Amino acid sequence: MKAESLRLREIVMRSTEQVMEKVTIFITRKKDSRIELLLLRHPYAGIQFPAGTVEEDEDTDDAAKREIHEETGLKDAALKSYIGFMYEKLPEHVCLISQKTKVYARPDESSFDWAEFRRGTWVKEIRKKNKFTQVLYEEKDKYPEEKYITYSIMGWVRDEFLCHTQRRHFFHFTVRWAEDKWTQFSDSHQFELFWSPLYSLPEIIKPQNLWIEYVRNELKYNFG
Repeated sequence: MKAESLRLREIVMRSTEQVMEKVTIFITRKKDSRIELLLLRHPYAGIQFPAGTVEEDEDTDDAAKREIHEETGLKDAALKSYIGFMYEKLPEHVCLISQKTKVYARPDESSFDWAEFRRGTWVKEIRKKNKFTQVLYEEKDKYPEEKYITYSIMGWVRDEFLCHTQRRHFFHFTVRWAEDKWTQFSDSHQFELFWSPLYSLPEIIKPQNLWIEYVRNELKYNFG
C-alpha cells in the first residue's frame, strides 16, 4: 500500500489533477492500563473512524478539530501527533465532488438545476458529454446487506468539479476521560460512539480497515 501511495504521489506531482484533502482522526484513551480507540457506528454504513473532508481555505489541523467536534461532540480532545498521509486513488468510475456545485438535468448550464452536491460527496460516473459528466449519488438502507436504495440523485456536473485522487492526513488525539458510550447527531445521522481496545478492534468498514494498518505497518506509528 505504501508503494502505491508513493506512486500516486509522483503522478499527482507531475499532473494538474485535483487532489481532495481528507483527514482521519484516531482518538485514544487509557483505561485499566490499556489503550482504547474511539469508533463510531454509522446507522447505515458500519463501524468507522472519525473522518471527513478538508473544506476550502481550511488547514488540515483545523479540519481534524472540526470533525472531532461534529462527529463525536468531544470538547477536550488534545492533539498528540500528526502521523502522516497517504495518497488514495478512487475506484474506477467513482469520484468526489471537489466544490459545491449545482446538478443539471442535461449537460448544459441553462438546463434545470434541480439539486446541489456539496464538496466531498462521493458519486459514480455514468457518461461524459460536452465537458460535463453524468453522475449518480445513492444512499442505501443498511450495511452490509442493503436491500433498498432510500435516496438518489442523478444529473450532470462540470468535469472540472470532479476529483479522482485524495490525500488522506492522519492525526492522533487523546482524551483523559469520556463516557464509555454516547450518541452524536451529525451529517443528518445519529452516530453511536464507543471505545474498543486498540489491539482487538471490531470489523471496520472497507477501506477504513486499511488505514489503521497503513499507520501501524507503513508509517510505523506507535499509539502508546
